Amino acid sequence: MSFVDRVCEVVTQVVQARWKSDRRLTAISRRGLSVPARQAVMDKQIRPGHAVLDYGCGRGEDVQSLRNMGCEAVGWDPFYQPDGRLEPSPVVLLTYVLNVIEDPAERSRTLQRAWELAGTVLIVSARLTWERAKVTGEEFGDGLLTRRNTFQHLYGAGELRTYVEEVTGVRAVSASPGTIYAFKEDSARLSYLARRIITDDQWLSSDDTTSAIASLVDHVERRGRPPRLEEMPLPMAQQLGQLRPPDIHRLVRESADPAKVADGAKRSTLNTLLFLAVELFNGRGPFTSLPLTVQLDIRAFFSSYKEACQRADRLLLKLRDDTYVRGAMNASAVGKLTPTALYVHRRAVERMPTVLRLYEHCASIAAGRPQAWTVAKLCHRGRAVSWLDYPDFDSDPHPRLLTSYQVDLGTFEASHHSYGDRDNRPLLHRKHEFLHPDDPDAAKYRRLTESEVRAGLYARPHLIGTENGWENELARCGWVLRGHRLVRARQ
Repeated sequence: MSFVDRVCEVVTQVVQARWKSDRRLTAISRRGLSVPARQAVMDKQIRPGHAVLDYGCGRGEDVQSLRNMGCEAVGWDPFYQPDGRLEPSPVVLLTYVLNVIEDPAERSRTLQRAWELAGTVLIVSARLTWERAKVTGEEFGDGLLTRRNTFQHLYGAGELRTYVEEVTGVRAVSASPGTIYAFKEDSARLSYLARRIITDDQWLSSDDTTSAIASLVDHVERRGRPPRLEEMPLPMAQQLGQLRPPDIHRLVRESADPAKVADGAKRSTLNTLLFLAVELFNGRGPFTSLPLTVQLDIRAFFSSYKEACQRADRLLLKLRDDTYVRGAMNASAVGKLTPTALYVHRRAVERMPTVLRLYEHCASIAAGRPQAWTVAKLCHRGRAVSWLDYPDFDSDPHPRLLTSYQVDLGTFEASHHSYGDRDNRPLLHRKHEFLHPDDPDAAKYRRLTESEVRAGLYARPHLIGTENGWENELARCGWVLRGHRLVRARQ
């Protein structure tokens, strides 16, 4: 240990003694995976068979849950698991550790050590500033000393990503609020970004040559081009390997719908532009660092990588143009447009114009998209995106707002609001307007809206935006709701 490290250790010990901080008390018991670990599983950064090190594992719930899922998970913690194997691992979790370390120098060393142990990806999470109301304590240093004698440094969502980038020296991605991915190889980061944007690369199951050909035709129609053998699932590639390439191409030409293929090509072109624009926002790499499927899309739908990048750059620049963004909102086939923003349901966001999809993706990369959300709100001025959670959207004719998470693209600052404990929550009307017209539930929601308009319930719109106001209007007009049907109230 160097002289400087020894001095830092002594200082830390003195500070801890002075503050009487007891970090072990911050380790909570939970059932199942933590939010960051669950996010990593959803994003396929952790899969069955993967080796995972939980660095600062606390009581070890994530380790046990990941083992139950078939992962080779181990944990280390200075208090609960001091004898755990502290060895390099492809995936390293650093979950809610940085925020409980009092000394900024030790905090940085801990992050650096976790980064050194990570072979593929480091997953960092910390508590965020909007949780300040939940933490009772005195301000001390750059955080809070709680009544339980624990320390908490609360991060801004953008601050945490920037901090991880500064210590690791790589571009990081906000996977969700308070959860950051730092990849050892840029190609892994780009593959992750591609999966977030290009979602039509799924293959139909195939058990024999006939079903494999059907799956191939379906893929060609959705992607707009024939795939390479390396893109196919291994069983399918083995089944089709029995056929000569000319025979496969002939079968595709004879079976694929030309109109669907053309639509698939258009969709793939726009998705590629969206990916390249997001990639520039987060850091663009060379052509060879791109995922294979993106490379092949560029070769199929663009004259060159340079041309594709130039078009993507122009698309990103259009986000600065209020007139263009407003025009895209007016032209959108999905969403409810107000004088200040476009509101789009989660099931319809991919049907927005490409520039608006880019708008939403950039905000999610900057500060994370929450796991639970129902409607995305895109402001047409000021460049801010909010993800609004209406958990009962499909069952409640007028769902109540539970949470709101907003990211300002001008400052990269994020804010969070919870409405669950409020007596008079905001609620939604005209649910069909948030969806695409061909959504399976749109017709049912539209019929309810038409009934409510005929009943005069929207005659005073300034009164019905909250629970109490809406209930008062229902009572005044003599109506009640039975599911998504409006019926006369009994006198």
